[in-house]
Amino acid sequence: MNSKQSSRRLFLKSAALAGLAVGAEASASAQGVTDASAPGAQPGTHAHGQPARLAAPAGRAVTKTITHTTYYTPLADSVGIITPASLHFMQSHSRLPDIDPEKYSFIIHGLVERPLAFNMDDLKRLPSVSKIAFLECLGNTGPRRHSSEGKNATPVTVQYTHGIMSCNEWGGVPLSVLLKEVGVKKEASWVVAEGGDGSKYSYCVPLTKAMDDCMVAYLQNGEPLRQEQGFPARLFVPGFGANHSVKWLRRLMITDEPYMTWDQSVHHAASRVDLGNKSRWFNFVWPPKSVITRPSAGLKLNAPGYYEITGLAWSGWGKVRKVDVSVDGGKSWKEAKLQDPILPMAHTRFNFDWTWNGEETVIMSRCTDDQGEVQPTLAELNRNWGRGEKDRLEPISNTHYWNAIQPWKIAK
Repeated sequence: MNSKQSSRRLFLKSAALAGLAVGAEASASAQGVTDASAPGAQPGTHAHGQPARLAAPAGRAVTKTITHTTYYTPLADSVGIITPASLHFMQSHSRLPDIDPEKYSFIIHGLVERPLAFNMDDLKRLPSVSKIAFLECLGNTGPRRHSSEGKNATPVTVQYTHGIMSCNEWGGVPLSVLLKEVGVKKEASWVVAEGGDGSKYSYCVPLTKAMDDCMVAYLQNGEPLRQEQGFPARLFVPGFGANHSVKWLRRLMITDEPYMTWDQSVHHAASRVDLGNKSRWFNFVWPPKSVITRPSAGLKLNAPGYYEITGLAWSGWGKVRKVDVSVDGGKSWKEAKLQDPILPMAHTRFNFDWTWNGEETVIMSRCTDDQGEVQPTLAELNRNWGRGEKDRLEPISNTHYWNAIQPWKIAK
C-alpha cells in the first residue's frame, strides 16, 4: 500500500467518526435538550433562532418629534442588499395598532362590480408572488432633516442621512388578482388606500400601477410582517415613495379621480420654485440614487493603504446600469463593480478598489439606471428645482425625493 492510499483510508476513517459525532449531537438537539426556549431549559443555554451570544448586532438609531417616530437602518454595517427585518427602517405617524390576524380583514369597494372583504385565509388561498425591492421614505436624505443649520438636525452619518430606506423580499398576493376578483369598472383610474392606524393614513395610487406590480404583502423576508411594518397585511408599491405602501391595510377604494388626502396633498406636497412656487401634490417614482456606505461619515480610516469602497445604488424606474465612483471630489470618475443580483427597483451593491494615500479628499458615487437617468450633483438638483447653483444643504421645507450625489470627506 502506498502512502497516498494509506492517507486516504485514514481520512475516510476520521470523516466517518466525525459524522457519528455530528449525528449524535443532532440527535440530542432533536430531543430538545439545547433549546433555551423550551420548557425547563437550563439557564445559559442558547435560544433557537437567536443571534450568537458574543455577536454585536448593529442597532437602529431613532428620532422622535410631535408628528413622527423614525428608526434608521444602520447602512454602514450592511453587506449585500437584504436588510434584516429587525433593522428595517420604521416611520410612524401614530401609535402602532395591535391587530389580531384571526379577526383581520380589509375591503375593496368603490367603482367595482362586487365589493368584497378579504381576510388572511382568503389571501393565503390566492396566487402569491415574492419580490425583492427597496422601500424608501420620500423624505430620506432631505436637507430639511439633515442640515446642520436646521432645528431638526441629526448627526451626519450615512445611517441618518440615508437610513430611512431598506430592501427586503416581500411576499403576498398581486393586487391585480384582488382587483380582478372585485371587477373594476371601466371608468376607474385611481386606488385610494387607507390604513388601520389611529390616523387612518391614506394615499392614492394610479390604477395602472396597481394593476402592474403592486401587491398586498403579508410576508417580509419569508416571515410574517413585523408589527411596525404593517402586520398582518400592507399595500406594497415597488419603486414609489414608501408613503404609497400603506401599512395595516384597512380598505382600498377604487375611484375615477385622486382624493385630496391630507398626507399626500398637504403634508407631502412639495413647493417648487421651478413650478412658480406652486406645490406638486402627486410625486411617485424614486429617481436613480446611490450612496457610499463604507467608508462614510463617522468612520475613521486608521492609516493609508488599501480600502474597499462599497455602497448601494437603486432606482424606482428599473435596474441600475452602472455606478461611477470619484475619489477626488468629482474631478474624475471610474466605474465600480456591481454585485449580483441586479434587480429592478431593488438595491444593488457596488464595490470599488481604492488605495488611500493618506491625504484629505472627498469620495462620492453616481448612479445611472437602465432608463439612462443619471443621479445629479447637489448643484444640478438645486438648478433643476429653480434654486440656483447652491452646493450646500439648507433647511428648506418639504423637500422630497432628494437624490443628490452624497460626498464624504476623508480626513488625514
